Amino acid sequence: MRIAVIVAMEKEQRQLQQLFADNPQVVVTRCGIGKVNAALGAADVINRCHPDVVISSGCAGGNGDEVQVKDVVVSTELAYHDVYCGKAIDDNTQYGQVQGMPARYQGDGRLLAIAEQLKGQQTSARIHMGLIVTGDWFVDSKEKMRNIIGLFPDAKAVDMESAAIAQTCYKMGVPFVSYRVISDIPLRDTDASQYHDFWDQVAETSFQTTRHFVEALLEQGF
Repeated sequence: MRIAVIVAMEKEQRQLQQLFADNPQVVVTRCGIGKVNAALGAADVINRCHPDVVISSGCAGGNGDEVQVKDVVVSTELAYHDVYCGKAIDDNTQYGQVQGMPARYQGDGRLLAIAEQLKGQQTSARIHMGLIVTGDWFVDSKEKMRNIIGLFPDAKAVDMESAAIAQTCYKMGVPFVSYRVISDIPLRDTDASQYHDFWDQVAETSFQTTRHFVEALLEQGF
């Protein structure tokens, strides 16, 4: 079995490569920031490494009263918060949907079942299952976050890559899940100070839950 873990930034890659340095079944690759880079990176690692599972990891902004910094959000669904194809051709197209593609990409049931098993274990951070939305902008203000949540009130996390990786995996037939550590809560933050504090103070241990998830996949022979 081979697992590909895709991250956007070098500092995320460094954290995760340390955790999987001795595991030849896990490939950690960096795609770069944003949707185009994410899609290209996902297609590249699928074509090169032929993984059985693709995981989008890294950090994300959180949403919801129960979500805290250092918690983990696992994608039951994924959508774009900055895509709108209009109603001119298809009246059924929803906001966030690329025309001809699903309105929301559904998480793989087997992967989500394993993530559910980790909830409540002392070895894991707090895990929340829910919608992750993706767009090509860094959410550094409460106004930006309010606009996104106004369209997707059920979103648990916001990032810049996961839905693009989900779309690529959907088209290429590879099981996918996004496993995102919450670095900041934009609606409770000012000038992205929580985000910067995350990297300065708490990032070092924040990706351990991703490691536990990958180990569970390998143990159970996904």
